[in-house]
Amino acid sequence: MAKKKENPSEMPVEERLKNLYQLQTILTEIDRIRTLRGELPLEVEDLEDTIEGLKTRISKTESEIADLRAKINEHKGKIDLANSQLATYKEQMDNVRNNREYDLLNKEIEFQTLEVELCNKRIREAQNLEKEREEYLAKSKEELDGRIQDLEVKKNELDEIVAETKADEEKLREKAKGLETAIEPRLLQSFKRIRKNCRNGLGIVYVQRDACGGCFAKIPPQRQLDVRMRKKVIVCEYCGRILIDPELAGVKIENPVADEKPKRRSRRKKEEEE
Repeated sequence: MAKKKENPSEMPVEERLKNLYQLQTILTEIDRIRTLRGELPLEVEDLEDTIEGLKTRISKTESEIADLRAKINEHKGKIDLANSQLATYKEQMDNVRNNREYDLLNKEIEFQTLEVELCNKRIREAQNLEKEREEYLAKSKEELDGRIQDLEVKKNELDEIVAETKADEEKLREKAKGLETAIEPRLLQSFKRIRKNCRNGLGIVYVQRDACGGCFAKIPPQRQLDVRMRKKVIVCEYCGRILIDPELAGVKIENPVADEKPKRRSRRKKEEEE
C-alpha cells in the first residue's frame, strides 16, 4: 500500500522551516545563475523594442515618400491640363470678336499660368521634402542594420550562457517545485512576498550574533529563545524576514566571547605573578 503523503499544514514547525530554508537555498542558486546572464536579457529586449520602433519608423517614412510622389504626379497632371487649356485659349485669342471675349480669355490665360506656377512651386517643395525623407529613410535603414547585428551578437552571447546553465537551472526548479508542495501554502505565499520585497531575495535568514541575518537589527533575548525553540514561525520586527536559528540552517557559529575569557584570565594571572 502506498504511503500517504503528509499534509504540509500538519507538519511540525521545525520541519516546515527546514523545508523553507532549503527552498531559499535553491532559489538563491537560481538567482546566482540569472546573475551570470547579467543585463543581457534586458539588453536583448531593449534591442528588440528598438528594432520594432525602427521598422515602424521606416514603414511610416516610406509611406510619406509614396504620398509625396503621388502629390508630385498629381501636380504634374494639373500642369499638363493647364498647358493644354493655355494652348486652346491662345488659339481662341486669334478669333476673338469683341473686347469682352478678349478680356475673358486673357483672364483664363492668366489663371492657368498662375496655376502652372503654383503647381511647379508645390512640386519643388514636395521634391525637397522627398529628398529629406529619403535621407532620413537611408539613415534609419542603416541604423536598423546596425541594431540587427548588435541583437544577433547579444542573442548569441545569451544563448551560450543559457546553454551552459539551462540544465542546472531546470534541475533546481524541479527541486524547488517539489519542496513547495511540502510547505504550507500560506507560509509559502508569505515567504514569496517577503522574498520579493527584499533586494537580496532572502525571505528566511538565521540569527547571527543576536541580530537578524537580513537587516542586522538586534533581536531581544526572549525572541531569540522563541526562534531556538522552533515551536512557531518568528519574523523580524524590522524587516519582516522569517527567522531561524543557525543550527537549523546547518551553520556553526563560534562564540568569540567565550574564547576571549580564558585569555583575559591568563593575562591577569600573569600580572599577579609578576
